[in-house]
Amino acid sequence: MRASLIQTGADDAESVPSRRARVASLVRGQRGADLVVLPELWTTGAFASESFDAAAEPLEGPTYEAMAKAASDTGVWLHAGSIPERDRDGTLYNTSLVFAPDGSLAASYRKIHRFGFDRGEAVLMGAGDALVTVALPGLTLGLATCYDLRFPELFRGLVDAGAEALVIPAGWPDRRRGHWSLLARARAVENQSYVLACGSAGRHAGVDQAGHSVVVDPWGEVLGELPDAGDAVLTVDFDPAQVATVRERFPALKDRRLGGTGTPRG
Repeated sequence: MRASLIQTGADDAESVPSRRARVASLVRGQRGADLVVLPELWTTGAFASESFDAAAEPLEGPTYEAMAKAASDTGVWLHAGSIPERDRDGTLYNTSLVFAPDGSLAASYRKIHRFGFDRGEAVLMGAGDALVTVALPGLTLGLATCYDLRFPELFRGLVDAGAEALVIPAGWPDRRRGHWSLLARARAVENQSYVLACGSAGRHAGVDQAGHSVVVDPWGEVLGELPDAGDAVLTVDFDPAQVATVRERFPALKDRRLGGTGTPRG
């Protein structure tokens, strides 16, 4: 399977319609990939919280339409990062969209863990409450977003639901880039799953982005990582069958004693 992670930024001087067209063009440039992944909140920038309300759109809004068309034009599975979604009741959500190669919506995921410590996203957006997986031919994806990466129980739940690859779009800040790299590898090792973590590039709302998009295999080996925080594409070929191989040869998940499939010792 070939995955392309598009590390792109949300420059404050670029309009949302212009950025949407630019990103759609970048997706179309990945013909030959099986899966394409975009960053979190790339239409606004993850730290541009003052623009969330004005830029929010319904699930099937202009970004949905542009990304569905890009996916079908290119014939790829497209994890279109996330958008500020406005629900019918007015609540905002940080919502990821995944499109099938025919442009149909395969899944949406509302971010469960909101960042901000009672500011920004944490107070402006509602919290999702559902684990979401997507079955691709030969590989099941588990969906998470940025700050979710710090909560291992979410990923255990995704693995219990059948996830073999964990896809994490993010707008991670550069000042905590060490945590980004460490946690991406940790989630891969402890869940014996691929991790595809796509960060945003550049700077927006005064915050430098970490970039360093990365693909990690189920043994914790880095298959590919972008060297900096600039606009770039990371393309990695990987074997979905390696998940079953690692889990069979080193069956740590079977030894769980608390939660999931494990049974506490009485």
